[in-house]
Amino acid sequence: MHTCKIGLNSHQPKIKEHHHHHDHPEHDHEHHHHDHRTQDKKVLKIALAITFVTMIAEFVFGFLSNSLALISDAIHMFTHSFALIISLVAIIIASKKAPLDKTFGYYRVEVLAAFVNGLTIILSIVWILYEAVDRYFNPGVIDLKTAGIVAIVGLIVNIVTGVILMQGDRENVNLKSAFIHMLSDALSSVAIIIGYVVIYYTSWYFIDIILALLVAFVIGKWAFTVLKQSTNTLMESSPLDINEVKKFIEKKHPQVLDIHDIHIWEITQDMYNMTAHILIDKEDIQAYEKILHDVNHSLEDKYSIVHVILQLEFKK
Repeated sequence: MHTCKIGLNSHQPKIKEHHHHHDHPEHDHEHHHHDHRTQDKKVLKIALAITFVTMIAEFVFGFLSNSLALISDAIHMFTHSFALIISLVAIIIASKKAPLDKTFGYYRVEVLAAFVNGLTIILSIVWILYEAVDRYFNPGVIDLKTAGIVAIVGLIVNIVTGVILMQGDRENVNLKSAFIHMLSDALSSVAIIIGYVVIYYTSWYFIDIILALLVAFVIGKWAFTVLKQSTNTLMESSPLDINEVKKFIEKKHPQVLDIHDIHIWEITQDMYNMTAHILIDKEDIQAYEKILHDVNHSLEDKYSIVHVILQLEFKK
């Protein structure tokens, strides 16, 4: 449902306020999100079950084999389980009907969950680096065979979990943050396996630090992407290029002489809102309803802006 409000300055002729509706109601958009969330909840539950079981196995075998690397990976997998729980709870909350004072529902909970997950990814990077340095200065005795086998199993589980999560909505920043946790786990498992092989044949324990730095760098780039996207949404930064939208409207709708005071923000994935003032000639005052209708439709079709409030101003 698009609501177009006609606002006039006091020195301009009075026009009755008109609420214009067209054939793209918001409940269709909400239904679209509901379908995605149903699938997302399903894949998150499956991924969480698999990850949690693997985490317990890594803890047990890590202590039995005296493998700090494996225990480290288990702790990292715990953070992944925690991330999956946060993402799952966020989707459940976002699906609930909000009270009247929550005018945009609980959709932002998903963005907040992605932000929290991004922070936990940063914490996991710190842990990986700490663990690598500690292993270098305190090598200890490692049962490479047992630890290596379980690390391989962990990698397989991460790949399976990744495939499952890919069945969800990969454009959703919340699910994306959980997916990045999974990728960071997989990358850690690969680093552990490579490190074990190199240490087994060369006793070069410093390889752990090199691999940890590489893993930390890659994971850090992923974490930055999630944090940047979620922070921009929480800060209500425009997800679209304001100048591009302005030029598009003025070019596509010649009767719009100018559009200014533009505000575009994102409630959650693909749910954009916009307010703006548009200037038209007084001679087009009788066509204002059609102008608003056309602008609304073109904004939804081109940029998926589902809720628009436009205030009319008239050129003297």
